[in-house]
Amino acid sequence: MPVHVYLTFNGDCEEAVLYYADVFQTEKPEIMYFKDVPPSDEMPLTKETENLVLHARIQIDGNPIMFSDVFPGMDYTIGNNINVTVVHHDEEYIRNAFEKLGVNGKVGMELQETFWSPCYGSVTDKFGVEWQLSVEKDGN
Repeated sequence: MPVHVYLTFNGDCEEAVLYYADVFQTEKPEIMYFKDVPPSDEMPLTKETENLVLHARIQIDGNPIMFSDVFPGMDYTIGNNINVTVVHHDEEYIRNAFEKLGVNGKVGMELQETFWSPCYGSVTDKFGVEWQLSVEKDGN
């Protein structure tokens, strides 16, 4: 069974999903908004909440990543407990993604050869998500 990475945002989820879809050249993501679900007395919608993302999903090289905004009033903490690792056979793909993620982000480790990869680097993007990007070594 696959592991699904789920990233949560504080009102800018739609921007993030579209950004990542562009970075990793995925199909256009399907985005479900809070206004798309049946009304509930437990979670009344306001103009502020109706256009927040309830759920979105993209596939990066066959691996699902899911996204949502937190509902206003719920705790939201940017932390370092989650990072996403993308391993790919195509170095140009990795270099392109790394470059795009680095725009308004912070490079942790420049792309370079390591003992496990001919091209590896880490970058925290403009949304505070840490990414590790790596080219497969000898197809592994």
